[in-house]
Amino acid sequence: MSTEPRLAVVAEPESAQQAAPGTDQAAKETLEDYTLRFAPRSYRRWTPMVVATTALGGIAYMADFSIGAGIGLAHGTGNALLAIAVAAVVIFVTGFPLAYYGARYNIDLDLITRGSGFGYFGSVLTSVIFASFTFIFFALEGSIMAQGLKLGLGLPLWLGYLVSTLMVIPLVIYGMTALSKLQVWTTPIWLLLMVGPLVYLVATDPGTVDRFLAYAGTDGDGGINTASVLLGAGVCLSLIAQIGEQIDYLRFMPPKTEANKRSWWTAVVMAGPGWVVLGALKQAIGVFLAVYIIAEVGPAAAPEPIQQFKHAFDAMMPSWLVLPLAVALVVISQIKINVTNAYSGSLAWTNSFTRVTKRYPGRMVFVLVNLGFALVLMEADMFSFLNSILGFYSNCAIAWVVTVATDIGINKYVLKLSPHAPEFRRGMLYAVNPVGVVAFVAASGLSIAMYFHGLGDTLQPYSPVAAAVIAFVLTPLMAVVTKGKYYLRRTDDGITEPLFDEDGNPSAVTYECHVCRQQFERPDVAACRTHDAVVCSLCLSTDKVGDHVLPAAV
Repeated sequence: MSTEPRLAVVAEPESAQQAAPGTDQAAKETLEDYTLRFAPRSYRRWTPMVVATTALGGIAYMADFSIGAGIGLAHGTGNALLAIAVAAVVIFVTGFPLAYYGARYNIDLDLITRGSGFGYFGSVLTSVIFASFTFIFFALEGSIMAQGLKLGLGLPLWLGYLVSTLMVIPLVIYGMTALSKLQVWTTPIWLLLMVGPLVYLVATDPGTVDRFLAYAGTDGDGGINTASVLLGAGVCLSLIAQIGEQIDYLRFMPPKTEANKRSWWTAVVMAGPGWVVLGALKQAIGVFLAVYIIAEVGPAAAPEPIQQFKHAFDAMMPSWLVLPLAVALVVISQIKINVTNAYSGSLAWTNSFTRVTKRYPGRMVFVLVNLGFALVLMEADMFSFLNSILGFYSNCAIAWVVTVATDIGINKYVLKLSPHAPEFRRGMLYAVNPVGVVAFVAASGLSIAMYFHGLGDTLQPYSPVAAAVIAFVLTPLMAVVTKGKYYLRRTDDGITEPLFDEDGNPSAVTYECHVCRQQFERPDVAACRTHDAVVCSLCLSTDKVGDHVLPAAV
């Protein structure tokens, strides 16, 4: 038996080799959204601008208004705006290399993470972190929608939570095709409803701007305070994992060519790290609207987006139209983001479960699991302790994203210790790469200890800074210490056809997997260990005994 198979053509499947139970179903089910695999060129039919619009449609969430309002009410407008700006810069800088890799190589953030310092099983840690992000923010958006349904239709909150959860299921079933249509058609309506009242208030009552800028907050004196800025930035940085959801769309970008490179780069920057520009603007609007309605409703209701927009609409239109429009804005926003939360969360859970158990139960199972977690959080009234949840979560999210971004930016391009091209296939990677795992665990562990005052009250506000700095320093340090030897278990996947075409895009040459008998493009297959044939990445993941997995290079 040869341990170094090399193939140039598709081999006939051998009758003696039986597919793993459920493999055919798994292969067919993942061909709509490419749940656990590379997104092939044959499926990526959308233009760069359609992909970008779809990706940006997913950030229509109302949570930004609540986050901004909460920070502004506690620390004052000046500290809040600085905190929002600091977080936005960090999110943009770290999101850029991740977005580029997702769009260029057509893989999601989990697959990027595997080859960027974590290893095949090591990235299960970060998949769980990302899945947690999706159900935390699903619960937050569902809570906001339930508030709108209670105010507009009189539904009790518990029923509103249930309605907001169940209504997204039909939309999530159909993957990218349905989501692209939903996001493109609803985005103009959402933008009009969001921007209209703000423009009206500023134009008709300039005094609102003065009151907004002068607001000192319940805990402040109107001055700039470093601790307040960092505490606020820590809450905003909980959104750093949003880049994962943006990449779930960006992986469907068409190949970058000389003809489309301008629109390609515009789409990647705008819908990748550029999402935070709109996000930061929404947070600032949240502070503005909260200050505007404090005098009328009081600080308790000020962080609720339904109250913010109800009172903003009330200033510009007949009273009979106010509530329907406010509820419509909340419902449209909730649907736009929560189909993305449910979709991306199901991908993350499925990725983790399939690698650990070597079974693919179907993505819909994990759509329901994710929605179940979110519903529990909503029924537990997570909205009332929102900032505490986000402040804690941000430490883990920052450690993960900064580690992967640093591995791409420093270890791949500067130190050249990390392989330039991403690798995600089982057999090609070590199970665990200490570079990313050690950096992530150390950064998140120490920053969480700081957040819970484990290192003293003085250092507590600096926990997000610690998470970023520790991850940024340890990632290249670990690569140097290990000499980069734990990135690739082997460099040859046994197929002679190059992985990339002359433009540097993933090759579109197709092969037939001899286990599931489906056609897959070159980056998604590897040679089989025991047969003169190729196996797709999902069948490698579900291979319980390792018959197909290539051995480590000697």
